[in-house]
Amino acid sequence: MTRQPTVEWQVCGVCNYDCSYCIQSKAARVGHPSADEVERFLGFFGRLPGRWEIKMTGGEPFAFRGFLERIVPGLVEGTSHTISVLTNLSAPLGQLERFARLSRGRLGIVSASLHLEHVGLSEFVEKAVAFRALIDPAARLVVNAVLVPGRLEEVRAAEAALEAAGLRLFPQIMKVGPGVVDYDEADRVHVEALVGVSPGPRRANVAPSYAGKRCWAGVEYFVLLQNGEAYACRTARRFGQGRLGNALDGTLLRWDAPSPCPYAICPCTVPANRGMIEGVGDA
Repeated sequence: MTRQPTVEWQVCGVCNYDCSYCIQSKAARVGHPSADEVERFLGFFGRLPGRWEIKMTGGEPFAFRGFLERIVPGLVEGTSHTISVLTNLSAPLGQLERFARLSRGRLGIVSASLHLEHVGLSEFVEKAVAFRALIDPAARLVVNAVLVPGRLEEVRAAEAALEAAGLRLFPQIMKVGPGVVDYDEADRVHVEALVGVSPGPRRANVAPSYAGKRCWAGVEYFVLLQNGEAYACRTARRFGQGRLGNALDGTLLRWDAPSPCPYAICPCTVPANRGMIEGVGDA
């Protein structure tokens, strides 16, 4: 699989949702970069060699006013990178329309997170369909949902509603601490129906282990936080390892070569689906 150099940029911590299963602590779901820091981030991306995918996450990116006012226009006007976004799709349709207009011709993937604790299914599906019609036709929109124990019948109903609307559900096994939740027998039936048997990273996020496989994280993929801190990958950050420096103070240095993955879990499918893990992620 061809590698797509990718940065997962947590543009802000602030989020307008408070999901019971969120893997980020409440203390982390606050704050955003200052106007000066936004400009320094844009300068960093402008100097990043080659053409990367900048996947913007949060928190909730649309909950930060600077996201539409400066970040998206700045990336489009000042770089040649592709932009993607992970959003809970709670922003008013007018804001989503503005994003679609600003990102036209440069948008890669919209990952729309369905959180049934905060939104009705029909409302979400209606907005997702409307947003899909607004964004660049070449872009992809994928709806993801965490498989929360005891609530999987709701997720299966959501899958059916999304499929009826021409959208696809990307199920995610729920993460807990350093691993994944242990589903009971009743839930495992639903989990298997939702993710299938031995799904690849394009079908579902089951947080597999790629230990020992050569990985380009830290070289052509890295995670960037709202304070400028950069890590090779999400698991490395969780263990306090893989720090690459800071984008805001000019100390960020990527590694020179790939290395075998040392971890027992890969909680995010982005590296696999961008060709970062050798032998993994082909369609």
